[in-house]
Amino acid sequence: MDNKDIADVLIVGGGTSAGVAAKHLAEAGFKVVCLEQGDWISQSDIPGDKVEFELLNSKQWSADPNIRGRRQDYPTDLSESEMPVWMFNGVGGSSILWGAIWPRPMPSDFRVRTLDGVADDWPISYEELQPFYEAMDLEMGVSGLGGNPAYPPGIAPPLPPLPIHKTGRRMAEGMNSLGWHWWPGTNAIPSKDYRNQKQCVRYGLCRFGCPHGSKASTDITHFPIAQQHGAQIITGARVAQVTINEKGLANGAIYIKDGKEHFQAASIVILAASGIGTPRILLMSTSNQFPDGLANSSGLVGKNLMLHPPATVVGLYEEELEDWIGPAGEFIGSMQFYESDPSRGFVRGAKWMLMPTTGPLTTVDRWTKGPGVSHEPFWGKDFAPKMKSSIGHMIQWAIVPEDLPEESNRVTLSPTLKDSDGLPAPKIHYRVSENTRRLLDFQIERAFDSHKAAGAHKWWVGGAKGTQSGSGHNTGTARMGNDPASSVVDRWGRTHDVPNLYIIDGSVFVTSTGVNVTPTICALAKRTATYIANNAKNEKVGK
Repeated sequence: MDNKDIADVLIVGGGTSAGVAAKHLAEAGFKVVCLEQGDWISQSDIPGDKVEFELLNSKQWSADPNIRGRRQDYPTDLSESEMPVWMFNGVGGSSILWGAIWPRPMPSDFRVRTLDGVADDWPISYEELQPFYEAMDLEMGVSGLGGNPAYPPGIAPPLPPLPIHKTGRRMAEGMNSLGWHWWPGTNAIPSKDYRNQKQCVRYGLCRFGCPHGSKASTDITHFPIAQQHGAQIITGARVAQVTINEKGLANGAIYIKDGKEHFQAASIVILAASGIGTPRILLMSTSNQFPDGLANSSGLVGKNLMLHPPATVVGLYEEELEDWIGPAGEFIGSMQFYESDPSRGFVRGAKWMLMPTTGPLTTVDRWTKGPGVSHEPFWGKDFAPKMKSSIGHMIQWAIVPEDLPEESNRVTLSPTLKDSDGLPAPKIHYRVSENTRRLLDFQIERAFDSHKAAGAHKWWVGGAKGTQSGSGHNTGTARMGNDPASSVVDRWGRTHDVPNLYIIDGSVFVTSTGVNVTPTICALAKRTATYIANNAKNEKVGK
């Protein structure tokens, strides 16, 4: 391959962090190539505007690649995992099917070792990331209300908050009676027309793909702008190996497209393949210099996997609340029980998000899979009364717990399972820790209290708690740190072992935080891309 085909920057992955980096670097004049194993997603294909949307979401559009089973997906070996792994392949990645909830972690999240004596501190602070959080609010069309007392002062989101609707008002009254924190939801969903995004019409189907083109997925917000500045997105391209030259520098990637092997040369390589896909590629990229996987001298590639085992707490109300109306997204959120309290018997906390219940099949799940109510009569003569009293009458809290890093929770290469191109699938080793179990039990009981205060006549955990439901928050498998012996990348996302190889997805998280991870992933991606652009003259490159 001659020099004209060498990318200045090769980005492996075409999801959320990849879109942020591709836009920034292409605008800065870099020749950018992205390799994405999925395809562009047609807005006409997503299930959100179809009558059978819940059925489609349970199979072809499931967040679980093992259920979707598309050729462009890779399966996950879950034989050693208590939880499934959620992710989506395609331009835009998991932002196609995410709920677009847009919270930041707290300053304490970056100092867990100092404050609580567990895990490790991040090598960066909240204050260092704050300008990038604020910049990403602008790029993602974020709607919200400034002045949230849970956070340090800062610039308000660029768009007004979306309505909190009847459900949000009802629960806010209950939270007020308890003296507990709540705040209107902050969502990457525009409350009015904004750049490439249309004003939200509140279908409440964000997690099924937005049929209106409102929700901030990077196939809408970032990749089109990157392409306008010359970035090339190669779809159907499954990366098998990041390659290095005799100097130990990354010089490109081998990928498979249409069953044939190709090579893309590059001066700088960025991995943006998710907290599952990135360690998989690193572990597949063995060589004489890196027999245990690329950039793995620490032995930590794939280790410290954190998945945010979730819980959903449902309340049933007498009045009609139209609880299917969006955003979904969150109506309101609460950080009341986020910070550590030693008296509780565990460390760290969780964010609560009040969300719509969407459709009738979700209502069925809440009754038939909910611990505490699954024993109740539901089918036959009980079906119609139960559904009539439930649809439109539910309020649900989604709880995101802090999930602390443990080396035993990890991603390895499966010895038996392979993808459609014959490459080893990732094997997930994951057990929910005792601290996380205690944390969830406490948060669930407090959520019960909130439903009681808001006037519910019944409340329960609306689905499997913390195990059978995934979160899509896959973090920690190539952690950030100052010491090469105890981390994979430095404070800029650059691997310690390969100075022109960067990682910008959730792999670099030191702790999982107790909030949805996408805003932090995007802020880190923009920060790393800015660093690369500002230091291009000093970069060691793999040409």
